[in-house]
Amino acid sequence: MADTNSYDAQAFAQMERIVSDLRIMYRERNEALRQVTRAHHDALMRLARAAELRDDDTGVHIFRIGYLAEALALKLEQGEAFGRLLRSAAPMHDIGKIGIPDHVLKKQGPLTPEERAIMNRHPEIGADILGRSNIPLFLLAAEVAQCHHERWNGLGYPCGLKGEDIPISARIVAVADFFDALAMDRCYRPAFAPEVALGMLQEESGKAFDPRVVQAFTQHFEELLALRDRINAAPPTHDELLGNF
Repeated sequence: MADTNSYDAQAFAQMERIVSDLRIMYRERNEALRQVTRAHHDALMRLARAAELRDDDTGVHIFRIGYLAEALALKLEQGEAFGRLLRSAAPMHDIGKIGIPDHVLKKQGPLTPEERAIMNRHPEIGADILGRSNIPLFLLAAEVAQCHHERWNGLGYPCGLKGEDIPISARIVAVADFFDALAMDRCYRPAFAPEVALGMLQEESGKAFDPRVVQAFTQHFEELLALRDRINAAPPTHDELLGNF
């Protein structure tokens, strides 16, 4: 009996060591994955900022898009976890513009059909850059990049998706991007007043944009405008934009 008890104690102690070793191994693996994910996010965010700086001297537009998209997601009851993920994914929506030549991207005036075809490639370029990972953040970012120029009425690009076939992430970012782009100075025109930009957004409800997202933006316009002003006054740092990813 004593020998049996001794064997049981040794087996139990060995099992405890195995469990402890597995815990350490999983903890180290998870930390390594977190560091790789953050490094990947850092590299992609820098690429997104490089793409944006070609079209916006301040580069703050992509910061505003992230925070406006998160706020809209919360107003639409998409949940805090989704909102935080969208805040980090949305700034990469135009990363594909890194592949568009300056003579098209910065052209003042209407694009020719050939130039428009080149410009319209940027969603797919962005999705290709972002979609080579099974990490949720980058899958969401690729989804937004691919679909943020789809239109509620089905007349958008690149796939001609319509209505709720367009992912909610892209529908939210499309509204935030449209408003913010109108309300900022561009190389080819000065900024529209926020109230004018809001009116232009409302005119596209049910055409380019999901009416429910436009309604949420309209209902919370003053709050969203105040958020935008705070970001302009104190833009988040690169590390703050990366968050906990």
